[in-house]
Amino acid sequence: MDKGQGNNWTSSNKFLLLGMGNGVPTLQTPLFLLSLLIYFVTVVGNSLIVVLVVADQHLHTPMYFFLGNLSSLETCYSSTILPRLLTSLFTGERTISASGCMAQFYFFGSFAATECFLLAAMAYDRYLAICQPLLYASLMSWKVCFQLAAVSWLGGLVFSIIVMVFLSRLKFCGPKAIDHFFCDFTPLLELSCSDTRVVTIVTFILSFLDLIFPFLFTLASYMCIIAAILRIPSSVGRQKAFSTCSSHLTVVTIFYGTLIIVYLMPRTASLRQLSQVFSFFYTVLTPLVNPLIYSLRNREVREALRRVLRRDLGGIQSSR
Repeated sequence: MDKGQGNNWTSSNKFLLLGMGNGVPTLQTPLFLLSLLIYFVTVVGNSLIVVLVVADQHLHTPMYFFLGNLSSLETCYSSTILPRLLTSLFTGERTISASGCMAQFYFFGSFAATECFLLAAMAYDRYLAICQPLLYASLMSWKVCFQLAAVSWLGGLVFSIIVMVFLSRLKFCGPKAIDHFFCDFTPLLELSCSDTRVVTIVTFILSFLDLIFPFLFTLASYMCIIAAILRIPSSVGRQKAFSTCSSHLTVVTIFYGTLIIVYLMPRTASLRQLSQVFSFFYTVLTPLVNPLIYSLRNREVREALRRVLRRDLGGIQSSR
C-alpha cells in the first residue's frame, strides 16, 4: 500500500494489539486472573491512601498532599491500560478502534508526564524539609502546594495534546498490528507510512521538558538531600531524616529505572518481549507497589489507618 492509500486517525479502521502471551492460549487465563488481581489491589490501595489523606488531619501536610495526588494519578494511570487489557484477555478480542487507540495513548502519555512532574514536586518538598527546615513552612505553603500540583496535572495534559496533534496527522498503512499490549508511541510510529521526523523531533523536545528535566531536578534534589543527611552528626538523626524520604526515593528509582530501560532499549525482534515485560512493570506494577511502599515503610500512614479504623468501628458499635 502506498502513502496515498494510508489511513489517518480519523478513519474507522482498527488496530490489532498483539498484547502479552500472544500465540499462547494457555497463558490467557492466568494473565487475566493476575491482571484482575493487580488492578483490584491497585485501585483499592491507592484509593485507601487518598481517603486517609483526606480523612486524617495528621496527614494534612504538604508531603501527604502530594502523596494523595500521586495515588489519585496512579489509579487513573492503571485505568488507561488494565481495563482494556482485561477485556482482551477475557474475550480474546484484540482489535481497538483508531479513536480508542488515540484516547488510550493520550491519557497514558498525559498521566506519565504528570507523574514525572509530581515526583519532582515531591522531591522538592523533601529537599526543603531536610535542607531548609527553618524556611520550609514559608517556602512550601499551601498556595505553593496547590500551584505545583496544578502545574503537574496541566503540564501533562498540555504536552500530551501537542504530541497528539502531530500524531493524528500521520497515515498508517497495513498491516496495523501493534506489537504491544497498549497503544504506545514507538510501536505506533513503526506502523506509519508518513514522514515521522517532525513528530519525532517534537516528541524528543517535549520529552526533555516533561521527562529528562524533572528527572534531573529530582536527581539533584536527592543529591542535596543525601549530602545534608550525611552531615547530621547523630546516627539517630540521620536515620530519622532518611526515613522521611526513603519511600519516595524507592518509588522514583522503580519508576524512572524501568522507564529509562524501556525507551532506551533497542527495538530489535529479540528484545521486544523483554521490553514488554519492563513496560508492564512501570505501567501496571508501579501503581500497585506505590501504596504498598508508602504503607509498609511509613509509620504515619499506618497510624492514620489504625485511627480511621478505630473511629469507624467505634461509630458502628455506638450506633448499635
